[in-house]
Amino acid sequence: MAHDARGNRPAALGPLERALALAESEGYVRVFADEGPPMAALLEAALKQGVSSGYIRRLLSAFGRAERGATHKQALHEPLSDRELEVLRLFRTELSGPDMARMLHISLNTLRSHTKNIYSKLEVNNRRAAVRRAEELDLD
Repeated sequence: MAHDARGNRPAALGPLERALALAESEGYVRVFADEGPPMAALLEAALKQGVSSGYIRRLLSAFGRAERGATHKQALHEPLSDRELEVLRLFRTELSGPDMARMLHISLNTLRSHTKNIYSKLEVNNRRAAVRRAEELDLD
């Protein structure tokens, strides 16, 4: 981010790409999201260059942003709410239910309600199937 702040985005993208490669396997989100809008702008620049596009989209969703021009192709009878999409993105991580609830600042019961709604709308019965179905529907 220091390189980017000095106007040297190419120098910033190299270290960011390495950080993304390491963080993706662990499912880190907050470490990027906590850096705020400057990090979001840098992630969008990396996305345009094709760096870890699926993971960057997940990170941008933590900022409340999505890739410009991206749309959710929800071919569902009842579309997922924005909060349900956030929960669905966290299904891809190794976080436990209580950890996801803490990350989203919601109660465990609220997380369970969102999870039941997601399963019902996607017509699945577990996290792995929900992630698979979301990929089929291009819901990243």
